[in-house]
Amino acid sequence: MHYKDALTKAMKYCAYQERAQSEVRKKLISLGCSQDDIENILCDLIDQNFINEERFARIYIRSKFNQKGWGKKKIELALKQKEISSFTLRNVWDEIDPNDYISKCRDIGIKKRDSIKGLNSFETKGKVAQFLISRGFENELVWEICNEIVPD
Repeated sequence: MHYKDALTKAMKYCAYQERAQSEVRKKLISLGCSQDDIENILCDLIDQNFINEERFARIYIRSKFNQKGWGKKKIELALKQKEISSFTLRNVWDEIDPNDYISKCRDIGIKKRDSIKGLNSFETKGKVAQFLISRGFENELVWEICNEIVPD
């Protein structure tokens, strides 16, 4: 594929929704671009603000937290898989209000607790904790919430 055609396709790809650099790189590889063209296209996309790592990370954090109810650990792992730098990760967590974070964890825990039938409080607490940890919430917060919402 010619450079200009690949650049146009990449611009459309980025304009459709916010993309990580690694996603665009994979797309360009699938289009059959040479390594030199891929690097030049990525530079052009960054220069023209089609790709912005911090903007992508902030949008990703907001959407996964608000829509999917993911915790910080799960979001961070997903962003690392998308090759977002550690520097960027340190600077974007202000997208989640700490009070909203605790409230979301509590709400998800209560919903899970209410769906569990026929178990004693010890087993219920374990199931709720396991669920919240699998959602990416931190262990300390999970156990604090579990002790609050599941009576002994």
